[in-house]
Amino acid sequence: MKINKFITTLLVALAAIPAIVAQNSTITPYSRFGYGMLGDQANIAQKAMGGVGYAMQSGREINFMNPASYAAMDSLTFLFDMGCDVKWLKSTEGDAKGKNFSGGLNYITMQVPLTNWLGASAGLIPYSEVGYSFGDEIINGTNARSGSGGLNQLYVGFGARPVKGLSLGVNVSYLFGTLINDTYVYASNSATSLFERVIEVRDYNLRFGVQYTAPIAEKHSLTAGVVYSPKKSFRGHTYGIKYDVSSDQAPDTIANIDLKGNADMPETWGVGLSYQWDRRLMAEVDFTYQPWSKAKFATINGFDNTDTFSDRWKVALGLQFVNKPRGSWVQRITYRLGAFYCNDYIKVGDNSVREKGVSLGFGLPTPSSKTMVNLSFEYRNRQANPQPLVKENYFVITLGLNFNQVWFWRNKLR
Repeated sequence: MKINKFITTLLVALAAIPAIVAQNSTITPYSRFGYGMLGDQANIAQKAMGGVGYAMQSGREINFMNPASYAAMDSLTFLFDMGCDVKWLKSTEGDAKGKNFSGGLNYITMQVPLTNWLGASAGLIPYSEVGYSFGDEIINGTNARSGSGGLNQLYVGFGARPVKGLSLGVNVSYLFGTLINDTYVYASNSATSLFERVIEVRDYNLRFGVQYTAPIAEKHSLTAGVVYSPKKSFRGHTYGIKYDVSSDQAPDTIANIDLKGNADMPETWGVGLSYQWDRRLMAEVDFTYQPWSKAKFATINGFDNTDTFSDRWKVALGLQFVNKPRGSWVQRITYRLGAFYCNDYIKVGDNSVREKGVSLGFGLPTPSSKTMVNLSFEYRNRQANPQPLVKENYFVITLGLNFNQVWFWRNKLR
């Protein structure tokens, strides 16, 4: 019964894939490098808390950051979570200023219990995004650059509690997507050329998770969480094409390179520690590390290439409070705060890209059920270091519905 409902709902979620894949909410020239801007892989509640989640356990939230958390739900609950975001970006480079706006559907996930000690989750979440458009002058002409696309993860995960306090989990993902980077060259003699770089990925990805909860006093507990994704070489291919827009000549394929052995995704380590008091207060600190400096990236002569990456690391802090989980509507509102600092994997010449931000959010309960409307507000700053290059300040509003219903209750009264 539970497995049949899980499969049925998964098929419904699969129907939403085209809508999610078609979205592109990234609007930064820094996404031109590497595989674009990497996603936080966090739900809306976690975004409002700075992106923490490795040590988060809740029977009312789908925490796909750590699959071990799936074992925390009760045996009667069905969860469905989806979110969309809107972004406003202000950028400056010297005296030049710009404004951009974007948004779209961000993720869609669900979770069901299979037994009293085993939970399952499935969904579609972003891995990276590319989105930019700008131009500049060159010798004897001008050029215009634009990019689009992204990599997505369609995952199925399981979390089990073999003994009290200890949870283990794994996410198995299908990683897919296409990244497109275009450069139009407008020469002074009116000739126009298009250089297009395409990266296509069709691969799998694994994420393992562990969580352990220990009581430290009455109504007080600590939870430690660890996640790990192994290093792997991407499967897929990349190619470059040159078009002579000013003529009817057929395009020239400059190169077609197999990604296997030429493009890597490094291992990922994430650790977190959370404190919880009486299901009312939760505070967490997380640390993420990815040695991107050791990763390969397939380059094509004559096209914009990424020579090296930086090791990516991130520190995040989050706080969540609800006055009375079983009180009135106002008392059941959840308040969230967070902050983070990240040294990104992208390098622009000898400059590393760094990002920091603060966030807040609310969980608004529906009047007669456990379903929650989640809302988060984020302010982020991104720029390169030691040369600042393009300075970006952007604001993100994320809205979503966390559908929480009792699906598996058997009514014994007939």
